[in-house]
Amino acid sequence: MAKIIAVANQKGGVGKTTTTINLGGCLGVLEYKTLIVDADPQANATSGTGFNPSAVKNIYDCLVQGYHPKEVIVKTESPNLDILPAHIDLVGAELEMINLPNREYLLKEALDKVKDDYDFILIDCSPSLGLITVNSLAAADSVLIPVQCEYFALEGLSKLLNTIKIVQGRLNETLEIEGMLLTMYDTRLRLANQVVDELKTHFQELVFDTVIHRNTTLSEASSHGATIIMHDASCKGSINYLNFAREILQKNDLTKIENGDKFIEIDNEL
Repeated sequence: MAKIIAVANQKGGVGKTTTTINLGGCLGVLEYKTLIVDADPQANATSGTGFNPSAVKNIYDCLVQGYHPKEVIVKTESPNLDILPAHIDLVGAELEMINLPNREYLLKEALDKVKDDYDFILIDCSPSLGLITVNSLAAADSVLIPVQCEYFALEGLSKLLNTIKIVQGRLNETLEIEGMLLTMYDTRLRLANQVVDELKTHFQELVFDTVIHRNTTLSEASSHGATIIMHDASCKGSINYLNFAREILQKNDLTKIENGDKFIEIDNEL
């Protein structure tokens, strides 16, 4: 049965979609069957894995039209990685869902039908707290929070944590915080290092050891509709996300790799 992880942050541009796509790609390469659920009307995870959002069925069909997820899920070119696509129609889905029974649990009901087919289900949430994001948090076992290494990213973090508490109290009492992932890290910037230190001081074990460095190849991979591990397996972005996948597996007791071991060390000159 799959572990369902919602990748969420109210702030946009922090690396949610990049993390969802590339964590999914690395878990797939490590032979863990993974499903990406694109729950963002911008459909960036859909296009970032090589699909035209207008040319495939999408999550709207599951939530509103009653399609079985297996009729909508498509296989990506990355090993062991499937995606439940999104479309701009998802904007209107929230209005149509308002009067439906159990409206907060429609995504959970859909994913329950395919949970046994996967090891991980990663939900790419939109940078908002609309009904689709509430559905994502209600369906998830845990929340992964990407945090950009800049000052303003810290400001919205307390609001997100408060939202998670509300969801825990009203909709999903078993929801946990998977952890916080520092993204877009630039070793040359003093502010970036200050953000890292402050997060680790305040949240301690909730902050993953792996830090995702700023890397142009990550953007190139998305523009080619590929995961970073398939686009350039030797670049810094691939190494970062492989190490992060290792941490996720360790946290969920799915690997024999010791905590102190990494797949590969990063050369700072890369």
